[in-house]
Amino acid sequence: MTAFDKSNAWENDRAHVIHPYTDFSTFSNEGSQIIERAEGMYVTDTDGNKLLDGIAGLWCVNIGHGRKEMAETIAEQVMNMQYYNPFGHSSNIPAATLGAKLAELAPGDLNHVFYTCGGSTANDAAIRLVHYYFDMKGQHRKKKIISRQNGYHGATYVAASLTGIHGTKTGFDRIGEDFITHVSAANLYDKPEGWSDGDYCDYLVREFEARIQQLGPDNVAAFIAEPIMGAGGVLVAPDGYHKRMWEICKKYDMLYIADEVVTAFGRLGEWFASEAIYGYQPDILVCAKGISSGYIPLGATLISTEIYDVISKPQCVGGVLSMGLTYFGHPVACAAALKNIEILERENILGNVKEVGTYFQDSAKSLLNQPIVGDVRGSQLMMGIDLVADKKTKTPIDMSEKAAGTIFQKCIERGVIIRPVGDCLVLSPPLIISKEQCDQIINTVNESITEFVAQR
Repeated sequence: MTAFDKSNAWENDRAHVIHPYTDFSTFSNEGSQIIERAEGMYVTDTDGNKLLDGIAGLWCVNIGHGRKEMAETIAEQVMNMQYYNPFGHSSNIPAATLGAKLAELAPGDLNHVFYTCGGSTANDAAIRLVHYYFDMKGQHRKKKIISRQNGYHGATYVAASLTGIHGTKTGFDRIGEDFITHVSAANLYDKPEGWSDGDYCDYLVREFEARIQQLGPDNVAAFIAEPIMGAGGVLVAPDGYHKRMWEICKKYDMLYIADEVVTAFGRLGEWFASEAIYGYQPDILVCAKGISSGYIPLGATLISTEIYDVISKPQCVGGVLSMGLTYFGHPVACAAALKNIEILERENILGNVKEVGTYFQDSAKSLLNQPIVGDVRGSQLMMGIDLVADKKTKTPIDMSEKAAGTIFQKCIERGVIIRPVGDCLVLSPPLIISKEQCDQIINTVNESITEFVAQR
């Protein structure tokens, strides 16, 4: 194994690496925490601190860190064939095999896959395919995409425009405003006082249909939504919301894009959440992260047979589907994904999510006893914890207090990694977590909040 010199890692990183979501007000002085090793539920930094990974890397390390058989599969594929051109009519065995496996696991007739390098590029591909689909049908005006406030769909240019978290756009030019629009997030915590969940659901559905009417049904191509919002605060929609939104899409000849980058491959206890949990059949399903448990970058855009039958017709003499990536269907990534799925199946990890996830959610309700915790929500191994200044008015905690970031640091000191997002704490541990490790995470968050409150 290649030995890397870790003595200069902190300085090399600080001097040369531009990180996702860098806080430049502190980065030059603080630099980065350098993670050196990872195994099972734990990661270890260059100072030797062993930390329980409460966020699965970034929603993705579903089978846990450091699996030897994953390394062996990756190495074997590298030695057999690490790469070959995927363009035109050239393919490889892992990509073909994974395509068939995804079609087997996916709901309904999502039988065709367009590979990408991650979730952002998979969402970009989805939008381009939607536009192409309607063009091939002669419906050239159907271009507009409806997304949601607080939805997160990635950081490439179109995906960033689909994203409805306005804090991610500060200082950046905005593109796509001529064809991308947003409706309200499905946020039960912020529903109007006195409304039932059903009332709130009715409102969201009415707003959605009104926006379609405002834009003109002949102009609206698709709706994109996460089954549960991830980076936007782990927002869970009211019962029936997704199915009713899907029904509206069918009414107006729109496509429903399920962004399951976070929820697919077991995080909610199912291979895919859309149909199994929420009762709707997406026309397009986007996945990444858990598809390979983060061992190799990979994304996939799954499309229905109906869409494929349209886009697979020759557009003109000599015309081709002129979109693709150098690393499309990368054999090493696809081999890793197949082994990852095999492990999930063999060890019944989805069954563990259903058992331990319920325990995780129930245990976390104790955090509501904290004076600054307004809401604890989620499902299975997705959780969001809202920090508030006033529990009665639900006023968010003042950002100048840096509450989430401070609590994050206090958790690190106690040996647990969580994720601060604005005024929210996010938890999304590997799917192999035990009930005892759930207790450790929740107790650590509780103790860290208690210390923060005492020091305010």
